[in-house]
Amino acid sequence: MPGGTLVVSRAVNLYPFIRKKLTEMGFENVVVTGVEKDGLNMLIREMKPRLVFMGAKFYRSETPYMIAALHKAFPKLNIAAVCASDFPDDLAMYFIVNGARSYVNLLEGEEEFLKGMGEIRDGRAYIAPGVQRRIEMRSVYPRPTGELSGRQVAMARLIANGFTGAEIADTLHISEGTVDNGKSGIYTALNVRNEREVIRTAINLGIVRPEELDFFPRDYVLKPKPYKVKGRRDKGQEVRDKREKREKSKEQRAKSNKRGEGA
Repeated sequence: MPGGTLVVSRAVNLYPFIRKKLTEMGFENVVVTGVEKDGLNMLIREMKPRLVFMGAKFYRSETPYMIAALHKAFPKLNIAAVCASDFPDDLAMYFIVNGARSYVNLLEGEEEFLKGMGEIRDGRAYIAPGVQRRIEMRSVYPRPTGELSGRQVAMARLIANGFTGAEIADTLHISEGTVDNGKSGIYTALNVRNEREVIRTAINLGIVRPEELDFFPRDYVLKPKPYKVKGRRDKGQEVRDKREKREKSKEQRAKSNKRGEGA
């Protein structure tokens, strides 16, 4: 029967408790599940819930990205993200930017949390104050998550394999400026801040598979490089020069001693 409340959570041991508490709050036909991705989409199509609650850490730090995918698949679906533990407000902001109608955070306090749950139950949108402040302090509304282009996927794969900007440019036959622009697009699309987070997120989302982490640049060279760097002496050469100087000094002393004995 269409309608009801679907809760997406990994807290399997708390399923009976979650169902009981939400029912007591007035939410109807509560179903709690741990299925994800395609399985979750299938369940939503079958159940046709009025409301979907998703735990903020269900997909770890990638949950805002996955909510964007869920919103794209079900544009009219009422999605609410729920946080019961520490989750950065700047990242939680992307729950709303990416299509969730509401966000409640237990760490805002019991009174505020229950207020938010009541608003959601009654069909109104609610955004926890901390996240609302993060949105309002920006002069430009944040851009929502987007899907990676084919080139961006290729770049993410090379980043995960440790390629530098110059090596990515050489491999993809593009300029380093294009690489920099592409990275900025990846950061926005995945809601991340740097290359390390790109690697983590790309692997967690399956954009880069473990078996793809075995590529190397054409001219792979470890540091320190095996040749002198202009303007800086090679340390190994310095050691050899000192050794040679000591040997010459010994030879000179030996020759001097022989001359003294001969005199």
